[in-house]
Amino acid sequence: MNDRDEHTHPRLERISTVTAITVMVSIAVFLYLVRAILLPFVLGAIVAFVCTPLIDALAARTRWPRWIFALAVLGVLLGAAALAVFLGAPHLLHETSHVMGNLQGMLTTLLRGLMGARHVSLMGESLDAAQLATYAADALREWLMQNGRLFNLLALGFVGAFALLLTFVITGYCLIDAPQLARGLLWLAPPRHRPFVRQVWVRLGPILRRYFIGVALVVLYASTAAYVGLGLVLGIHGAVFLALLTGVLEVIPLVGPAASAIIAGLVAMQQATSPWAILGYVIYAIALRVSIDQFFGPIVLGRAARVRPVLVIFCFLTGGVLFGVVGVILAVPVALAIKVILATLYDEPPSALR
Repeated sequence: MNDRDEHTHPRLERISTVTAITVMVSIAVFLYLVRAILLPFVLGAIVAFVCTPLIDALAARTRWPRWIFALAVLGVLLGAAALAVFLGAPHLLHETSHVMGNLQGMLTTLLRGLMGARHVSLMGESLDAAQLATYAADALREWLMQNGRLFNLLALGFVGAFALLLTFVITGYCLIDAPQLARGLLWLAPPRHRPFVRQVWVRLGPILRRYFIGVALVVLYASTAAYVGLGLVLGIHGAVFLALLTGVLEVIPLVGPAASAIIAGLVAMQQATSPWAILGYVIYAIALRVSIDQFFGPIVLGRAARVRPVLVIFCFLTGGVLFGVVGVILAVPVALAIKVILATLYDEPPSALR
């Protein structure tokens, strides 16, 4: 190497590093700006990432084209979604119409079970359970009719259905083109840094896969426990749908469990024949949350991701504040990626990631 090369090499390396940092920051800012449309792409990428080893193994064993097994996996996912809709949608529509048509009666039953014959002073007026229920039902109807909120809720449902369809389309493309997408992501790294990126991915890939499988186990546990509590113990009609809904919403901390508890609570109140039935649902809801939040969830996710339960909760909350649902899904994987990158940079042994 001549003197001119020795003089210019540090300069070129410095420019390359600055350019790489600029590109990464630009990508992060871009993703933040388009975070509202990221969810279908993130879900499709996660499914493809988890299922790719199975698809590749089947293709290598049978020597059949890879896309056949990718479409087979997509078909299984579509079948599972169709089965969930078939089992739950009719009951959901029936219960929704019944709740909206008898909202005041359900509120009266709930308040009487909590208050008995006592009165509550509200704004200088003494109100019993029936009067409080009337006041609450009227306030809810007025809120729904203000500023087109009911129309906005219907539009939100339509957008959700379209997003679900789009998610399956994107998932199909990700399953089929997973190897090409992986090579494309690697191509984004400067050529001199690609060996380091490969080394990081070799260590990070199995950890992320275990984490996502852990999330799936939490969903399965939540659905099973919800069905046992709602269907077998409390005898609530439509327990299958409510259990599936509980499991799906479990991937969204705080908001998801609260939404599933409210929905199941409304159904339980509508079917309750005594205050004891309502009390039974309250006990079930508390037991379910304690079992998931304090025991099964942190243990499974913490071990799968090799992070402490407190850090798991912190990552969920931080990701949710910054990126919404997408941030909740990717918060822990991003934290794991940072941990693996630092361990690789520091040349730490694999045991440092445990």
